[in-house]
Amino acid sequence: MIHRVLVIAAWICCGLVIASFGLFTRDQLAGASEQQTTEIVAGAPNNPTPVAVVHHHGQPRRFIDGAAADLTAPFRSLLHTDSVWVTEITETILALLVYGLGIGLLARYVRGGLAG
Repeated sequence: MIHRVLVIAAWICCGLVIASFGLFTRDQLAGASEQQTTEIVAGAPNNPTPVAVVHHHGQPRRFIDGAAADLTAPFRSLLHTDSVWVTEITETILALLVYGLGIGLLARYVRGGLAG
């Protein structure tokens, strides 16, 4: 019983973190595309500096991002960079290692410890 709960928790945590990263990636790519289109139409020179895009998302997206932010919060103090991409990628990888691998190993231990 405990094994099943831990496995389900690991899947949910990993799913939320992956979904949030996927949505972040989609937003970043859409913002870059819009910026390039605007520059081409306006005839402005190519400016490689990223433009911050503020989105007001609906409830499912806010829940996913909020849950993923809570899950990745312990890893933020490990990062000292201004790159949004490096921060997101590193937090996602660390969260997947801790919640996927860590809880998965704990579930196997509980399963083997209780059965034996």
